[in-house]
Amino acid sequence: MDRFLEMQTFNAVVEAGSFVKAADTLNLSKSAVSRYVVELEARLGVRLLHRTTRRLSLTDEGQLFYARSKELLAELSEAEDEITSRNDAASGLLRINAPFTFGVLHLAPLWGDFLQQHPKVKLDVTLADRLVDLVEEGFDLAIRIATLENSTLVSTRLATTRLVLCASPSYLQTRGSPTHPSELSDHAVISYSYLSTRDEWHFHGPQGPVSVKTNPSFHTNNGDTCRAAALAGQGIILQPSFLVGGDVSRGALVELIPEFRARKLGIYAVYPTRKHVSPKVRSLIAFLKDHFLQFGTGW
Repeated sequence: MDRFLEMQTFNAVVEAGSFVKAADTLNLSKSAVSRYVVELEARLGVRLLHRTTRRLSLTDEGQLFYARSKELLAELSEAEDEITSRNDAASGLLRINAPFTFGVLHLAPLWGDFLQQHPKVKLDVTLADRLVDLVEEGFDLAIRIATLENSTLVSTRLATTRLVLCASPSYLQTRGSPTHPSELSDHAVISYSYLSTRDEWHFHGPQGPVSVKTNPSFHTNNGDTCRAAALAGQGIILQPSFLVGGDVSRGALVELIPEFRARKLGIYAVYPTRKHVSPKVRSLIAFLKDHFLQFGTGW
């Protein structure tokens, strides 16, 4: 006897509440459905269902077997869908959300290549630094630059970046350079509103972790504005290396107290569920992973 068919038939009986309704669902005769369930019970050596003329009910063993078999059938269906979808061409509208600066600097140059590889896909890219709700707002995928330990979303890490404490030479000439994070409370600080720790900045130094409550003279919800203000000598910023790394390399900004490192952040592609991931989403994730592989050890 086909174990899969036995399991499928038993589940159909439980969910339909009767052998007759299960037979209609499976397009089998009532006698065939009854036989499959009886043979399943005989093979397992336990009774799974209590049968009366009025109703069916699960035994304790039946409840356990139903729960486990339902999971197995769902996993099998998911595996089949995944393999089948790999043979489908990516197509349709793909709605993407990404942080503004990262989207402009590092994603915008890629979209042409992606569309060339997947001509049946249409893109709708929204740039916003706020945390969007993928399901409520209808996004297929988002790029998140964060730590995702407690996220309920499915994520694929594309690269990492680190937060860099820096300021312009003109600011440091006027105000001096801090030698310890605790001194930041006495400096002009330009704060990024969407930083998860807000105005409390965290570092890891030679003696372990250090936190400091800053007193920002300037708040903004945009990383480019933070960078521009720092370049203009208005204060100290804590921004990702993918944004300020070039400025530090050419001396327009100076990294401060490098022995105290701010945390690293993952750059992730996130999407709502592992189940039934569409070919267009799977294709985009593979494309981005391939491109950002060079940055895997840090930006």
